[in-house]
Amino acid sequence: MNNKPDTIVFDFGGVLMDWNPRYLFQKLFDDENSMEFFLTEICSAGWNAKQDAGRSFAVATSELIEKHPDYAEMIEAYDYRWEETVSGAITPTVNILKKLHKNGYELYGLSNWSAEKFTVVRENYSFFGLFKDIILSGEEGIIKPEPEIYEILLKRIKKESSECLFIDDSKANVDAAEALGFHSIHFKDAEQLKTQLPDYGFCIK
Repeated sequence: MNNKPDTIVFDFGGVLMDWNPRYLFQKLFDDENSMEFFLTEICSAGWNAKQDAGRSFAVATSELIEKHPDYAEMIEAYDYRWEETVSGAITPTVNILKKLHKNGYELYGLSNWSAEKFTVVRENYSFFGLFKDIILSGEEGIIKPEPEIYEILLKRIKKESSECLFIDDSKANVDAAEALGFHSIHFKDAEQLKTQLPDYGFCIK
């Protein structure tokens, strides 16, 4: 792709927000092995992804407690203490976002996130107001890297994929975007992002 994009699409978790269930469960488990078993075999990434795709936490926790009653207290904590899984904004990336907004670029969000939990996060971080629109998996009922959610984004913002630069910390999500014709940056950290953005014609001074 030789043409330069004029629109930037940001992922949230791992790019702008520091989210990790271990922030909570390190407080609740006495040893790391037990915590990792719980997060791998009980409240797994696959289980959480269904909430990202729209399943309510009430339903998710109820069904899981039926299967694993011995872990009921921990499973419930994933819901009612969910805010403790977020340590805060990734400030260096947020600062880049603010510069991009100040320079007049169109900014959009495309994130895998439970709609009910994102409501809690959104009201606490004003930088979400810098986005012209946010496409959330929990509202659309489908998650990245499924092609349909990228197509929903493009239809919503009335852009071609070649007009967009997609930024995500997941290689699978980046690969899916590239297959649809997006420019992309596989996010590692803010310094890398700052270095690569000018390659696509975006000024961050």
